[in-house]
Amino acid sequence: MNLQEFQIKVYPLKNKLFRFAKRMLDQSEEAEDIVQEVFIKLWNRRDKLDEYRSVEALAMITTKNLCLDKIKAKRYPVENMENHRQFLENMPDETKVDRSDLIHGIHQAIKLLPEQQQVIIHLRDIEGYEFEEIAEIVDMNENAIRVALSRARKRIRELLTKTSLYEYQRN
Repeated sequence: MNLQEFQIKVYPLKNKLFRFAKRMLDQSEEAEDIVQEVFIKLWNRRDKLDEYRSVEALAMITTKNLCLDKIKAKRYPVENMENHRQFLENMPDETKVDRSDLIHGIHQAIKLLPEQQQVIIHLRDIEGYEFEEIAEIVDMNENAIRVALSRARKRIRELLTKTSLYEYQRN
């Protein structure tokens, strides 16, 4: 793959990779560094990229792995998964209040999820990946992803509709 093909196939992924890295790391500067590292790794593999079924999935997997390495090295909490439009759209009318409060509530609820569920929610509901793509990125089977996503959404709904998030934070 030459530079022009790389720019056409790989470079357009930069915003998606950045959003994903920023959600995992919660820091723009570090997310930018991760994306640069991903591009370097992909460039170094450019002669073999045609062997992969999906360059985008490879880029996302590489991003995820580099972020997890950074999190482990610096013990960052994985958080900051706000703007879940799907949850806002599916909330019952009686629970719709000020959107900023709801977004904050979603943000707080997602923080309480296990890391794997946070990543799956981000990939599916924010980035819009299909289950097959998510399975490849997080190295799980599709059924396990569906179960994890369902449990995560159910837990968030419970936290947002039945109890105060502040009670969960104290426990």
